[in-house]
Amino acid sequence: MVRDLEQYSAWRHGVVVALQQYQAWLHGAELADAATEQRLARTLARLADDKLSVAFVAEFSRGKSELINSIFFADYGQRILPSAAGRTTMCPTELMYDPAWPACIRLLPIETRADNLSTSDYRDNASAWTMLPLDLDSPAAMHEVFRQVSLTRHVNVEEAKRYGLYDEDDPDMPVTLDDNGLVEISLWRHAIINFPHPLLKQGLVILDTPGLNAIGTEPELTLNLIPHAHAVLFILAADTGVTKSDIEVWRKHIGNGAGRLVVLNKIDSMWDELRSDAEVNAEIARQQEHAAHMLALEPRQVFPVSAQKALVGKINNDAALLDKSRLGLLEKALFNELIPAKKDIIRKQLARELGTLSGAQQALVGARMRGIMEQLHELKSLRGKNQSVVAHMMRRIDVEKKEFDSSLFKLQATRAVFTRLSTELYTSLGMDILRDHVLGVRAAMDRSRFSTGMREAVKVFFDEIKRDLQASEQKTTEIREMMEVMYRKFSSEHGLTLAPPMAFSLERYRDEIADIEEVYDAQFGTVTLLVTSRVVLMERFFDSIASAVKRCFKAANADAEAWLKVIMAPLEAQIRQHKAQLKHRLASIQRIHDATDSLEQKIEAFERSQAELEQLKARLTELSGNISIAINAEYVALDAAA
Repeated sequence: MVRDLEQYSAWRHGVVVALQQYQAWLHGAELADAATEQRLARTLARLADDKLSVAFVAEFSRGKSELINSIFFADYGQRILPSAAGRTTMCPTELMYDPAWPACIRLLPIETRADNLSTSDYRDNASAWTMLPLDLDSPAAMHEVFRQVSLTRHVNVEEAKRYGLYDEDDPDMPVTLDDNGLVEISLWRHAIINFPHPLLKQGLVILDTPGLNAIGTEPELTLNLIPHAHAVLFILAADTGVTKSDIEVWRKHIGNGAGRLVVLNKIDSMWDELRSDAEVNAEIARQQEHAAHMLALEPRQVFPVSAQKALVGKINNDAALLDKSRLGLLEKALFNELIPAKKDIIRKQLARELGTLSGAQQALVGARMRGIMEQLHELKSLRGKNQSVVAHMMRRIDVEKKEFDSSLFKLQATRAVFTRLSTELYTSLGMDILRDHVLGVRAAMDRSRFSTGMREAVKVFFDEIKRDLQASEQKTTEIREMMEVMYRKFSSEHGLTLAPPMAFSLERYRDEIADIEEVYDAQFGTVTLLVTSRVVLMERFFDSIASAVKRCFKAANADAEAWLKVIMAPLEAQIRQHKAQLKHRLASIQRIHDATDSLEQKIEAFERSQAELEQLKARLTELSGNISIAINAEYVALDAAA
């Protein structure tokens, strides 16, 4: 398992090295325009921040934390995450490694649920979190600190309702009150454990979720963390079977798809010394088939394991017990699902970027090559010609230069239109209009405490957001079409070879908004009447919706801004190059006219330049090929990548 991630990390490192070599060479060859720089910087940043996230989802007492311990932390010789009967994980917990932070656990107080902010809104606000250091030399001390995720406190009903953690119309709720009429709630809303575990250092992120109630009441899990996980392990328990709440969690929050695995834990509860191994295995197989049937899966998609026995087997080096626990089959399936799927996503992204990058640079080299060949043709045509012919050629180049300068004046008019359209783009994509939409929904929610009015306000919000994105898409299309006309004009009038201007699409952001709306509809769209506590939950849910849409719009704004900055870059690069070539051609022929340079010497110099450009083109092709080889490599030797 560690080796799987190490090989994935080595593959990613190989791609980064190939890209960095390509980037450095472009600088040296003066082939890096603004668009290329932006693409390379964003691609490298995406690779540097690449994570592999695995979410563990289960109702209480399914052995979820024990499964995490057995897969990831057995090397510490004891349990790291708290694991016992009942509820041990009370708040969503992320395990990751960020070298910018010390080894620690950061805890977000439950009181933050009373504000109009989601968990994501607090991530960059260090003062909102309580930070506790981890003693890496003491597993027992770490275990004690990790117990924070299981701590609770008791509050009155009104406070619990304010946090959206008590539904007074739920007939099962009153039995949860203690003798003093208080509600037990988690002490913390979210926990982030920064831990230098080898797997976490390779970019793995583990999400440990509480049960159905927490998933239903913490929108961050429903909207962001679980849907975006590259793999989700849904844990059932062999001693309880598939319960109604298990089915509800599966259908509403997970579903059957890529990277979704079902684990039938606690098969050791069926081990019986009075029955043969064949009888026990048959009983496990029946449970496996029943679980698969209840979740509409194939039996092979359900993995029977004993997390507790696997942990004991690993700690005690008991190979027979570890084998009997069947954990190895689950680990193999997990990483066979996780790494290839993630690798495929990155490969497709990189292949698109490489195609655009290589095409742009080849066009630039080609333009230089054509300039050299044109000048060579001009110079060779002067062999045996008198001074009047040379003078005529000088006048012709001078006219060509003036015509080109005239085109540049026309380009200024296009720039003015470009600036106006860019400004108009932000009237529909800007953060101000989104803020107004959010304030409008919150005001509508305050006016209407009924389910229909609140749902209508959220529906209007999504409709407005989709209209804004559609209007923004139309504006970017208008900008691109205008630039395409300008590109074609310069190409036809001055013989420039220009690739079409960089494409831009908001499709991924429209898809993100559609996903957010789908999750919202699943939570509230079919409920005919919302009770008071559900109204509070809807308000909390909208806070997370607003936060998710805000992140989406921020990313769309950043993409649009970057695109607007570089859409003219290829044209401007060719304009600069063409101007320099015209100036150089005129100067060369002037010197020949004045008899200060030998015609043959000049021809030889251009032929050398032509040969150098051929070498430049070959090197560009080689470096592009190296990136392609790195992207498509199936296996990278770890020693070579070290």
